[in-house]
Amino acid sequence: MSNAETIRGWLTGRLPTDWFESEPTVSVDRDEVLVVGRLAPPQTAEGASDAERSAAERGRIKAFREDTRDRRIAIARELEHRSDRKVAWGAECGTTRRVFSQLAAPVMTRLRQPERQVLDTLVDSGVARSRADALGWCVRLVATNTDAWLADLRGAMEKVEEVRAQGPDRGPDS
Repeated sequence: MSNAETIRGWLTGRLPTDWFESEPTVSVDRDEVLVVGRLAPPQTAEGASDAERSAAERGRIKAFREDTRDRRIAIARELEHRSDRKVAWGAECGTTRRVFSQLAAPVMTRLRQPERQVLDTLVDSGVARSRADALGWCVRLVATNTDAWLADLRGAMEKVEEVRAQGPDRGPDS
């Protein structure tokens, strides 16, 4: 199972229907599947403060995490076996979003001195703890500032996959 659509479809059939208010968000990359579902908001008193609502949302997410742990682990093991990817879980409730555990995959890169100096400046200024942390910070900054462009690029890649899938089957001699 390698196609993101196949993984989403399998999860749609496999996840208990009473866990989330709507279909969960499923993000797939080469290493990991991240499943994040929306939980029903807790009832808070009328006029509750933002702090009280936020605490109630965090409590709802914590309860979901604890109450579903065994089932989530079983589903994750099945999906990991099928997809050769790790599975991470998360939940959203109101304005609160928590990812329970997520893979931190090492990425090797070669940087020339000007790029290393950028990372070292981030480390020296206290923005980052290490070059690896600084590189992650840079990636998050780029992702935040280019969401629309990255979404367009991902859409184009999905279209390429669709066109490839519609092509002739490749024979054993290909």
